[in-house]
Amino acid sequence: MYSRKAPILSPIEAAIQLLSRRDHGEYELNQKLSIKGYEDEDIQKALNFCLEHNYLDDLRYARSQIRQHIYKGHGERRIRQELNQKRVAESILEQAMAEEPQDWFELAKSAAEKKFKGQKAKDQKEYAKQVRFLQYRGYSFEQISYALNSENEE
Repeated sequence: MYSRKAPILSPIEAAIQLLSRRDHGEYELNQKLSIKGYEDEDIQKALNFCLEHNYLDDLRYARSQIRQHIYKGHGERRIRQELNQKRVAESILEQAMAEEPQDWFELAKSAAEKKFKGQKAKDQKEYAKQVRFLQYRGYSFEQISYALNSENEE
């Protein structure tokens, strides 16, 4: 059976190498180092080192993820769900959301316009399809209603 080779880099070097490519959350970095075969105690030392030297910052990571998701046209619910899966603390998530303010209604509208090219649904089936798309993107029913019903009012 396949046996894992011992890691070549120290856990701190591996953590810094991962962080040099992009920001990671504390939990995500822990998982990546664990997969690479480092011991839990060594991983904790590496995480502490990165936290002390400000290489690892969950708030900075959350803000970066929020900006990335907004750029992709995702709504607040989807962003929150993704960051919860990556185990970003609720307090940090709230702070990051406050620091990256957004008009979710206009974002939903622009996502709908981009996807459906400004075409209003011809029938109930098509309307339901548009609603599902925006729900999957993470928008609330109020935002979806605004996005789909205000397109032709300009």
